[in-house]
Amino acid sequence: KMAGSSTPWIGSAYLFLQSTCKTLVLPSLYESSQKKPSVFKALKLALADSTGSMNGVDMLKVHCSHPHLIVQLKFCKQENCRRFLQSYREGALQKSLQNHLQVSLAMTAVPLEMELKAGNEHLDNILKDEDRCLECIYREKPDRLRDEEITELEECLKSLILHQSINNHTTVKDYPSVNCPPLPNPSHGSSLSPQGTFIFQGQQFANRTLTPDDHQKFAKLVSKKWKQVGRSLQKNCRALRDPVIDNLALEYDREGLYEQAYQLLLRFIQSEGKKATIARLIAALEENGLISLAEELLGLHSNEDCS
Repeated sequence: KMAGSSTPWIGSAYLFLQSTCKTLVLPSLYESSQKKPSVFKALKLALADSTGSMNGVDMLKVHCSHPHLIVQLKFCKQENCRRFLQSYREGALQKSLQNHLQVSLAMTAVPLEMELKAGNEHLDNILKDEDRCLECIYREKPDRLRDEEITELEECLKSLILHQSINNHTTVKDYPSVNCPPLPNPSHGSSLSPQGTFIFQGQQFANRTLTPDDHQKFAKLVSKKWKQVGRSLQKNCRALRDPVIDNLALEYDREGLYEQAYQLLLRFIQSEGKKATIARLIAALEENGLISLAEELLGLHSNEDCS
């Protein structure tokens, strides 16, 4: 049974978005520091349309998992979740998001496909059973706090809406004026070195952010132990906390171990930015006995498999 009146109703779901136009790649747009605020604005406004309130559903994280843009949603009231499901089921959310993206990105059309998941359940298959959908979403408690980047985007949007409302001589509640800070642009494999060094097998190594080469080697060589490494990394990375790792295993089961491991480290890099360092990955590998892979990443020997 779902919670009664004494307990707040909180649930979580993942909204998968993909453009059906080959030349329009949503993750690439979101990864662009220039386009990201526009994509976020369209998402926020469409979700507000679906629940009838700017605060009806909260975005906790936006994952770029090509070709999908995956939005983790948090619902704090059953009635808001019910309105969202109705909007999703009737296609109103899809139409609203297409329209908002079209306006925000100044494009002629933005055709979209959507999919909704809660845990292992594909809600698209059971949309007619609204109560069952609600139960699935309620079972999935949010596994993270809202990302700092999402908070900054929220503040930018609030500031923009406030300025528009002032120009139009209207009042907007709960939207204080906030200066827009520059949005972080996490570097994927930049060689900007965080301070410090670390010791591995008695040798000292300079710490650095993970590179695309590190990413590919890890995915190729970690094999079945990718989940164990993920559980070591999750201790200091909220983006990997349960049930994210299990969800990755299910989501990329058909693609195999390489893709599962690749997506795991991608989540780590996207979430941690410059803090996604080689020292943290090496420590996780050591913890799980993957010494050969650690040596490979540090260039201590050439091609030796690690299983």
